[in-house]
Amino acid sequence: MDCKGKMHNKTVIITGGGKGIGFGVATAFAKEGANLVLTGRTPSTLEKAKDSLEKDYGIKVLTVVADGGDEASAQLVAEKAMEAFGRIDTLVNNAQNSKSGVLLVDHTKEDFDQAIYSGLYATFFYMKACYPYLKESKGSVVNFASGAGIVGKVGQSSYAAAKEGIRGLSRVAAAEWGPDGVRVNIVAPLAMTKSLEQWREAYPALYEKTISDIPLGRFGDPETDIGRVCVFLASEDAAYITGETISLQGGSGRRP
Repeated sequence: MDCKGKMHNKTVIITGGGKGIGFGVATAFAKEGANLVLTGRTPSTLEKAKDSLEKDYGIKVLTVVADGGDEASAQLVAEKAMEAFGRIDTLVNNAQNSKSGVLLVDHTKEDFDQAIYSGLYATFFYMKACYPYLKESKGSVVNFASGAGIVGKVGQSSYAAAKEGIRGLSRVAAAEWGPDGVRVNIVAPLAMTKSLEQWREAYPALYEKTISDIPLGRFGDPETDIGRVCVFLASEDAAYITGETISLQGGSGRRP
């Protein structure tokens, strides 16, 4: 299928784009005709995603094995994207690792570093690496935060700290980069993925409390809920939106 949607021939970098929410976001962009640069740490996962997206949507996908917590890796991804496609229109910072379920007092420095480097530092490094090219294309950045930081989730201290750091970084970038025509927005997703299914099995009580606080009574879908919002924020439809946090937690407050 050859797609000529609202992102036709534009280039989108998605960190952690080979699986979970990242793959759902990649699918949403692919359906709108974007060429993709997918990063991750597992080559086989990236190649499987590449084959599927290119076959189903007639787009081009570049995969780059990279650790976002390493500044040189982020710079390499930006350079390879420019070599392959000649432009970068959107950066989606999705990848994140953390020790979920570990109470704050039980966190080690290594646990905390894992979340900060894979999330906050990675977002910082990718934004710096892509900025010159986003300035040329008048492009956009979509960074991922989380309700874990916005409302405070038990057992999510390092993850929440990284995500709230990303929100602060994004708001400053929106102010600094706005005059250059580069928009920066934040999405706080809550979607059903394999990782979330594992979390549900490991922490059933916390899962039940979380789902009971969602008015719609369900988690989002990585493509149709999370991905479509990312496409909107990257498109001309959202040309007036920057520095905003879009919370996709199914609404606020407790379900009746």
